Order: sequence, then structure tokens, then C-alpha cells
Amino acid sequence: MSADRPVGDPAATPLTTFFVNDKVLLVQDVSVIEDPAAAAIALDPLRARLLAELTEPASAATLALRVGLTRQKVNYHLKTLEAHGLVEVAEIRMRGGIAERLMQATASHYVVSPAALGEDAIDPSADVDRLSARYLIAVAGRAVRDVGELVRRSQKSGQRLATMAIETEIGFASPEERAAFADDLTTMVVELAARYHHDDGRPHRFVVTVHPTPIPLPPTPSPSLSPPLPLPKETL
Repeated sequence: MSADRPVGDPAATPLTTFFVNDKVLLVQDVSVIEDPAAAAIALDPLRARLLAELTEPASAATLALRVGLTRQKVNYHLKTLEAHGLVEVAEIRMRGGIAERLMQATASHYVVSPAALGEDAIDPSADVDRLSARYLIAVAGRAVRDVGELVRRSQKSGQRLATMAIETEIGFASPEERAAFADDLTTMVVELAARYHHDDGRPHRFVVTVHPTPIPLPPTPSPSLSPPLPLPKETL
């Protein structure tokens, strides 16, 4: 059984509450990974599959049946995930004198922060072309890193993290119309910043990004489903 926290809850990030044999487990909806080792482990295809299966508690034996591995191999991967804070013990059951651990992912979804790359992470301040796609990616990466850090701090303090995001889609009739929109938006942002900024106020980072919406590509047929090539006439 699960219940989402109300919008007004002071928790730092949305949580899901699970009740397992009277034990309450709080699972983050999104967790930002900054540790390079944890990022590498979470990105491993098999371990990522285990994390996806552990949105609700499950034992190594149950997971072994789902992913087609031996229980011993699943246990090995679970211990690695647990050591890096990606899964935790949800419940311990006794079966015939043997303790069986039910594990659960610590979050419903994971995002890898650019901070996991260390000095190789892209830095917005290193790119002077603010109209480039590289700069947009750098700014988006910094937002993931900064908000992930703020979420961790707010969880420790128990204070609510104030954030805001607005998203919409606009169809521009021409490049000229898009350019005019950019000019109007810039003017409005400058005016709003001047109206509400105070030198002694709490700094907030304000980011606006605009990019074309990706057009879905047609599915690539699987090689195994491709029709067989015709045999040469001399073999018929």
C-alpha cells in the first residue's frame, strides 16, 4: 500500500510511503546521484534492471526468477547496490530458520548529476556562446547538480525546498518570428529581474531555455524480424 505526500508537506522532495508489516519506508521519487562509483553502478544495464524491479520490496529469490539469474548472482549485485545507497533492506523474513532479506530501491527514479564526472563535467562559465546547444546543456546540467545538492540539504534540515518550473510548447511560423519571441522574452526577463531583485535578498538562479522539440524517429526494425534475403538463382 502506498500514499503520496500532500503538496503542502514540508519534506524537501516528493516521497512515497510504503507500509511493509507495520514498518514505514519513505522512498524518494527522484534521487540525484553525484558519486562516480554509484553512477557507474546505476548505469550498468543489469543493475539498472534490478533497480527498476525494486520499486517495491522483493527478495533475491524473487528477483532471480524475474531477471533469469541465480540467486547467488542477484545477491552479489544487491550487496553492491546497497553499499552505494541505491537499495536498502525493507524487511527481514524468517523462513525455516533462515533470514530472507527483502530489498527496495531508495528512489523510484535516478538522475546522474554532472558532478559525478568531476573535473570533466561541463561548466557553463567555460562557454561564452550563450546561443549554442553546448551552453544550454551545460546550464541544464548545472541545474541538476545544484537542485540535487539543495534537496540533500533540505532533507537533512527538514525544511521545504522552494522551486518552480514552467514548461510549454510553442510552434513558430518562421525563424523571424522565433527571433522576435526571443527579443520579447529577454525584455520581459530583464524587467522582472529589475523589479524583484534585492542585493540583500536570497539569491535564486533563474534559467530560461528554448530548443526545438525532437521529432520521433521511425522505429528501427529488429534484425531478427527482417525478411530473409532471396537466395541466388543457382541455389534454387
